[in-house]
Amino acid sequence: METSNGSARSFIKGLLFTCVILSMFYGCTKSQDNINDTGGNTGGTGSKERPGNNEVWIQGMAFDPSTITVAAGTTITWTNKDPVTHDVASNSAGLFTSPSLGQNGTFTNTFNTPGTFQYKCTIHPGMSGAVIVN
Repeated sequence: METSNGSARSFIKGLLFTCVILSMFYGCTKSQDNINDTGGNTGGTGSKERPGNNEVWIQGMAFDPSTITVAAGTTITWTNKDPVTHDVASNSAGLFTSPSLGQNGTFTNTFNTPGTFQYKCTIHPGMSGAVIVN
């Protein structure tokens, strides 16, 4: 019969084994938020492709990147990579609103005034993003 000290050791060994296995699966992946791709990828749906400069992709029911910082006078292009319809609408009435975007549909808006411009998908209210204009 195992003592309580032996049970504790078995538990700790099991916990360490679980941590090692989890770190093998999750520790070797890069967070998409830390990738800085300035190569201007402009298409496809491969896992390594990222939006190019001044692009926001709508994919996985989210805006990617969720926040983008640009200089005044920059035009941002949103592209819907999802198979479902989305839109892009400023949280401030009248600033910008796209039509409904089917898969591969695009919308552009030029930001001439410095500030932070929050936006959302009105079809899926949990989706939101921001454009920061310097």
